[in-house]
Amino acid sequence: MPVKVYERILQLFEAEGINTIFGIPDPNFVHMFHLAEERGWNVVAPHHEESAGFMAEAVSRMTGKAAVCIGTLGPGVANLAGAMMCAKVENSPVIFLGGQRARITEQRVRRGRIQFVKQAELFAPSVKYHASIEYADQTDEIIREGLRRALTGTPGPVYIEWPKHIIQEELDVPEPLPPSRYRLVGQTAGQDRIEEAARLIRAARQPVLLVGHGVHTTRAGDSVRALAELMACPVIQTSGGTSYIEGLEDRTFAYGFSPSSIDAVVRSDLCLAVGTELGEPVHYGVGRHWVANEANRKWILVEQNPEAIGVNRPIDVPLVGDLRAIVPQLVEALEDTPRTPSPELAGWIEQDAARLAELSETAPSGRSPVHPARLVVEATGVFPSDGIMVRDGGATTIFGWTYSQAKPHDVIWNQNFGHLGTGLPYAIGASVAEGGKRPVMLVTGDSSFLFHIGELETAARLHLPLVCVVAVDYAWGLEVGVYKGLFGPGSLETGTHWSTDTRLDKVAEGFGCYGEFVDHDQDIAPAVKRAYASGKPGVIHVAVDPKANSEEMPSYDEFRTWYAEGTQ
Repeated sequence: MPVKVYERILQLFEAEGINTIFGIPDPNFVHMFHLAEERGWNVVAPHHEESAGFMAEAVSRMTGKAAVCIGTLGPGVANLAGAMMCAKVENSPVIFLGGQRARITEQRVRRGRIQFVKQAELFAPSVKYHASIEYADQTDEIIREGLRRALTGTPGPVYIEWPKHIIQEELDVPEPLPPSRYRLVGQTAGQDRIEEAARLIRAARQPVLLVGHGVHTTRAGDSVRALAELMACPVIQTSGGTSYIEGLEDRTFAYGFSPSSIDAVVRSDLCLAVGTELGEPVHYGVGRHWVANEANRKWILVEQNPEAIGVNRPIDVPLVGDLRAIVPQLVEALEDTPRTPSPELAGWIEQDAARLAELSETAPSGRSPVHPARLVVEATGVFPSDGIMVRDGGATTIFGWTYSQAKPHDVIWNQNFGHLGTGLPYAIGASVAEGGKRPVMLVTGDSSFLFHIGELETAARLHLPLVCVVAVDYAWGLEVGVYKGLFGPGSLETGTHWSTDTRLDKVAEGFGCYGEFVDHDQDIAPAVKRAYASGKPGVIHVAVDPKANSEEMPSYDEFRTWYAEGTQ
């Protein structure tokens, strides 16, 4: 039976298990949106296309699949640009769809054309693939190529557009192919390499498992847990891979921010790296904490992109392929010869637990405004055990690395790109991906929260179980700290402050959300609980000490070493 182009596009995405789309509809997309809702899709219209891109990225991270968002021709597509760049740097397979004027408009030798710009060439550097569906019968090949590029090798975004007159054309096409018929799915590593890796693991006295962002985004936690248990070793989180794998919480340590992690890395004679690029925040695997014992340490890297092998550091055994397929191979190779934990493992676990308890006790309390460290302790102390944690902000996130009392199984933030303002859209997208069934906590600074604060209406409209805990110092706190560091206290701090009359809790109420103002630390946890109990998305405006927020960031010296070449 003939189908319209817009229906065929939905069919092709459905074959990949995609059933959610974000964007603001326009004439290029209203038919697609209408039909998507009829077919049972989640169709979410935010208030800004950049938000749509961030929401889609969060869905991708929570499902392990590609995700889709759209932008109307011209200004709508332009608004997607920031989200495209973020998805590229964060290795997120987001399909960005753009509308465009009919091609006769593009080919006219005219000035003053309405809502028109040549779009694809503007975005080419920010995506892995860009194309235009010029003819209806190109629909299958271009959509499949977009999915193939987005999901093959290092994942990333693609951009596909079509002229307005194409979307309504009809196609006579067969049922969509399953993904395995047109792209590589579940690539395994060669058995000889698996055996070599298993041999090194058995021989190691102090192995560590370095777990990155990719373990979370591929939803591979169960198989990685089985591998960690067979290796009987500590799990070292990269700063981008801060989701805790269920069952491994006590032996998981944040690289560089936990003394246990540093000691485990320094002593390690083997590192098995999974789901990480070995980037600057882990000093490329060659600097800082890795220097000691480098001559005796072996490296195994599970990496989907063969071009990444050996770039940031030499690798002894590269395992090229999909970690969702390779990690089970390693589990099978080791299941008959599980390792015995080294004596140090129990000590590292005890040391890290004591550190976390001490931080809870020693975070400054009894102040008004609240110390940012105490805000993190109090808010994360009542984080729901089944919740999704979202992070945003500069200083607030730095305080969170050290003082968080929660060990969430799902954490979303963009560590590589450092794009502020993603937090609220990420939180909404993550909640949509889970059908609004799991509570979400966003811990953010006020600067970041203000980027896309209009999406509170989206959260309220969708009745999402989301609580935003906002550290409010009425300033760009991290930048205030930079001014102080460069020019000393009392500098002009130009452009970093705004009105202290700002009340984010009142803004939240205006959008139909729950709002509460807090300026004493003992009130934070009860306010969070009341927000969840309200049945509405909530915003807890927490007034924090601006001096502490800009001058007392913990582990800041460690954070600065992420810039491996010593430059900002």
